[in-house]
Amino acid sequence: MNARILIAGAFALAACTADAPEAVDTGVAADTGAATTMNDDPDRDAGGSGVPAGFTARTDRADAPITGAKYTSSGGSMFEVTTGPAHILYSPRDVAAGNYTALATIEQLEKPTHPEAFGLFIGGSNLNEPSQTYTYFVVRGTGEMLVKVREGDKTRDVVKWTANADVPKADASGKASYALAAQVTGDAVKFVVNGKEVGSVSKVGLPTEGIAGLRINHNLHLKVSPVSIQTQ
Repeated sequence: MNARILIAGAFALAACTADAPEAVDTGVAADTGAATTMNDDPDRDAGGSGVPAGFTARTDRADAPITGAKYTSSGGSMFEVTTGPAHILYSPRDVAAGNYTALATIEQLEKPTHPEAFGLFIGGSNLNEPSQTYTYFVVRGTGEMLVKVREGDKTRDVVKWTANADVPKADASGKASYALAAQVTGDAVKFVVNGKEVGSVSKVGLPTEGIAGLRINHNLHLKVSPVSIQTQ
């Protein structure tokens, strides 16, 4: 198995804006599992200046610029993220097909106002278009996982929010660490947290071939690695 770590060298910040997404998930904070209106829980502007060089971001809402999120280098290949709007982060070069594993490490650094989701996505296509599609695997600090597919401005559940003993719960300060993986095989996609499989679903009907990247919900403070891809 050959690992191809897909990062863009040093994380010099490059000012860039989101790719003009359509408005989606309005009125509800994305993937929180709570009926929270944007008025009750608005995005907190983190005062950023862009995303790491070589990467592109797309926010869930057209009226939420990515400059509301803040990215800073955090040593090695890691960077610290404060949000800001819910968004995906990816490099157009991070493409995978066939059998592969997409991996990322995410640390939650402090407790959010209420549980917020973060993780990775695979099978991304048309990510700068209204017809965007991808499969995403996210967790939250309450010890739960979720798998969904985005198709344009709609999402559909693959695995609804599910508690799992192998998804760590954050400590009292909100800290926890998650080594996440989505392993694509001939007929299934397996989801792994800290080396332990937490779910497996049929590959049928799931976008799995395309760009892989990170998905980060709003109002979070995280330390993340870029996605890496291991071919099989």
